[in-house]
Amino acid sequence: MQLINISDTVHKLILDDQEIILVGTAHVSQNSVEEVKGIIETEAPDRVCIELDDGRMKSKTEKKTYENMDIRKVIKEGKGFFLLANTALASFQRRMGAQTGTKPGEEILGAAEVAKQANIPVSLCDRDIQTTFKRAWAKSSLWNKCKLLATLISAAFSNEEITAEELEQLKSQDTLQTLMQEMAKELPMVKEVLIDERDQYLGRSIFEAPGKKKVAVIGAGHTNGVISTIKSLSENKQTPSLEELTVVPKGKPIGKVISYLIPILIVVLIVASFISSGWDQGLRTFLYWILVNCSCTFIMTLISLAHPLNILACTITAPFFALNPVLGVGMLGGIAEATFRKPKVKDFEGINDDAMKLKGWYKNRILHALLVFLLSSIGSAFGTLVAFPILISHL
Repeated sequence: MQLINISDTVHKLILDDQEIILVGTAHVSQNSVEEVKGIIETEAPDRVCIELDDGRMKSKTEKKTYENMDIRKVIKEGKGFFLLANTALASFQRRMGAQTGTKPGEEILGAAEVAKQANIPVSLCDRDIQTTFKRAWAKSSLWNKCKLLATLISAAFSNEEITAEELEQLKSQDTLQTLMQEMAKELPMVKEVLIDERDQYLGRSIFEAPGKKKVAVIGAGHTNGVISTIKSLSENKQTPSLEELTVVPKGKPIGKVISYLIPILIVVLIVASFISSGWDQGLRTFLYWILVNCSCTFIMTLISLAHPLNILACTITAPFFALNPVLGVGMLGGIAEATFRKPKVKDFEGINDDAMKLKGWYKNRILHALLVFLLSSIGSAFGTLVAFPILISHL
C-alpha cells in the first residue's frame, strides 16, 4: 500500500486494485463541510463511503424518528441507559455545532448529498450506534458504567465555549492522540469499543465497499486507525471481521452473580437479626432497611421533580424492588412518569434542543422520564449501599 498525505486531513491510499481518499473531519466544523464537498467534486470517485450507520442516517434525514418512539417501551426493555447515553452524546455534539454555526455531522450529510447529485453510490460504513453502546456497556465494570454516564451527561451540560479555531485544532494528529490516551487511562474498555473497534469496522467496511476509486469521509480521530486497518487488510494480515465486531458479548457472570447475591445477603442479614437478637431487634433492623432505602429514593425522585404520585410509588416500593435482581425502581419511575405526564408532539420535536440544557431535562416530558428513571435508580442503589453497614451492625 502506498500512502500519500495530500494535507493534514486528506490522505490517499493506493492499493493493488483500488484507490481510497480518506477525508478526516471535525464533525461540527464549517471548514470540514466545504472541504468534503470540494474533494468529492474534484476527485469524482465511483463510490463515497461515510461514517454513518443506517439508524443514524435515518435519524438525520427523517424528522419524525422520535415520534415513533414509545419511551415506556424503551425503559421497560432495559434500554433506558442506552437512550440516556445516546441523547447526552448527541446533545454534546449539537451544543458544539450551535457555537460554530454548523449542524453536527453536516459534512457527512453534505458528502451524501453531493454524491447523490452526481449519481455516485454511497456506502454507510459505520457500526450501528446501539451495537457500539451495548458492546461498551457489556465490557465495562459497574464503576466504569457510572463514569461513562457521568462523563457524557456532564459534557452535555457543560457551558464551556469552544471556538471554530479550537475545533479545527482538534484535527491535528498530536492533539487527538493526547485525547485518546487520556480516555484510555480513564475508561480503557470504552476507548477500545468507541475508538479502536470502530477504526477496525470503518477500515474494513471502506476496504470491502465496491468501487475502484473511493472517497471516505470519517472523523479525524479515526484516520490513523482506519489507515492501519486498511494496510493490514491489503497485506492479508489477520483482522476482526465485521461479524465479530457486531456481536454483543454476554454479560460477565460475576455481574449476574452480584445482582442476585446482594438481595440474598440483605434478606440473610435481616433474618439473622431476628434469629440472633430476637423479634424486637429483628423488626428494628427490617425497619432500618425500609427507612434508609425509602429515604434515599424519596430524596432523588424529589430532586427529579417526578409526579407526586410517582414519588410516593417509588418511595414505597424501592426497598422491595431493591430485593429483585431483574426489576428496579428506576423502571417503575420512568414508566410511571411517562404515564402520568404523557409526552406531547412538542416534546418529540424539541428533544434535541432541550437536551442541551439542564432545564430542558425537566421541561421535556421524554427527557424528564429518563431523568426520573436515572435518579430513582441511583437513589435506591445508594440506599442499598448505605443500609449494608447498618444491617451488619444490628446482628
